[in-house]
Amino acid sequence: MDTLSRDSNSSGSILPLVGVIAGGLALILSIAALVQLTKVNAKLTAQGDEIAKIATLETEVRAASTKSDTAIASLRSGIQTALDSIGASLTSTGERLTKIEEAQKARAAAPAAKGGASGGAAAAPTGVVDAAGNYTVASGDSLTKIARKFGVRADAIEAKNPGLDPTKLKVGQKIKIR
Repeated sequence: MDTLSRDSNSSGSILPLVGVIAGGLALILSIAALVQLTKVNAKLTAQGDEIAKIATLETEVRAASTKSDTAIASLRSGIQTALDSIGASLTSTGERLTKIEEAQKARAAAPAAKGGASGGAAAAPTGVVDAAGNYTVASGDSLTKIARKFGVRADAIEAKNPGLDPTKLKVGQKIKIR
């Protein structure tokens, strides 16, 4: 039996050595796994903080978006109100201009009607020069305005019209320009 015991002793001594080596390798692998697990946990914690920051930023962006939508709606409403006011003002101004034009037409038609009723000749249009170079004085004309209108000097007009009093021009009065 000695042979058997020796054989079992010699083969038995290898098995514990293989077990110790396998246990050592398992210990080394478990330490490496623990180190890797620690690194992964640190990364997960950092990413968790980043995810929390992203969630906070998302909330802030949504609040800012809502606030800007409200501001844009308010601005749009204010602009529309201002445009409505301008439109109403333009309509009112247009109506006033129409009334003024009608009054001017009525005023211009009144002298023509007076001339027609008395049987006189129709009045010459004012503010124009006829073929003979005579200018018919219009309302608001002065000698200086007339001179500027035709590019001549006021004293030249006075020289062509002896006895002309520049301070007493009358609508419809004829003066020589050329």
